[in-house]
Amino acid sequence: MKLSLGFSPCPNDTFIFDALVNGKIDLGSFRFEPVLEDVQTLNRWAMEKKLDVSKISYGVWPMIRKDYALLEAGGALGKGVGPLLISKKAFGPDEISQLVVAIPGEQTTAHMLFSLAFPEAAHKKFMLFSDIESAVLDGTVDCGVIIHENRFTYMKKGLKKLMELGEFWEERTNAPVPLGGIVMRKEFDGGIIKKVDALIRESVSYAQHNYPMLPEYVKQHSQEMEESVMRQHIDLYVNDYSLGLGERGRKAVDVLVEVYEGRRENLKI
Repeated sequence: MKLSLGFSPCPNDTFIFDALVNGKIDLGSFRFEPVLEDVQTLNRWAMEKKLDVSKISYGVWPMIRKDYALLEAGGALGKGVGPLLISKKAFGPDEISQLVVAIPGEQTTAHMLFSLAFPEAAHKKFMLFSDIESAVLDGTVDCGVIIHENRFTYMKKGLKKLMELGEFWEERTNAPVPLGGIVMRKEFDGGIIKKVDALIRESVSYAQHNYPMLPEYVKQHSQEMEESVMRQHIDLYVNDYSLGLGERGRKAVDVLVEVYEGRRENLKI
């Protein structure tokens, strides 16, 4: 069975899926056709039901869950992993809602977390995550929400951290920040979905077992990223939750859905 599989070219995703797409584990009758795109494109495609299996931001999960099953393995959750709000100069929390803020995609978890922290912010500018640092530096926006490798590079460019947006979530839920997950279209048989989930878990396990070796697949898609940044990226985003959501991970996702649907004000779980 051949399945389309979407994920980002970021080191944590290529690290997780390297063994799966490059035949380093036994896939049985399954074959995967990888499609690498930025996460907001993957979010949009998930809303269009374009791919069989895909990485998504949990920010889009409430909109697609009627059509997709959420897999246990391959995702990104954790503490201290949330998006960062950065700028060229210092701003107080009470000023943020009046500023022009760059956001890495409307359906991203980053947007949802920013909106929870600053519900009155009215001047948002949605753009590709990799363009946000430059937009802040050239004054196109006052500040920006950064994700992926940018959280490891912004200081070298003279930018300042205003807030770790994940802390807002963590303080109120005592739960991991649900950044991104892996979904599969529900039209597939439940047994097939479970087998794909198991293969992704095996791919993660293979990568972790062979680390700190850095696969060529990761280097190939990281463009000009320094190897130290690739490793920081992997060390931060690939953890036990990547092997399986578990009870706490599933609860964190459930709370996110309830917040999105306006059914929950008290975030504690």
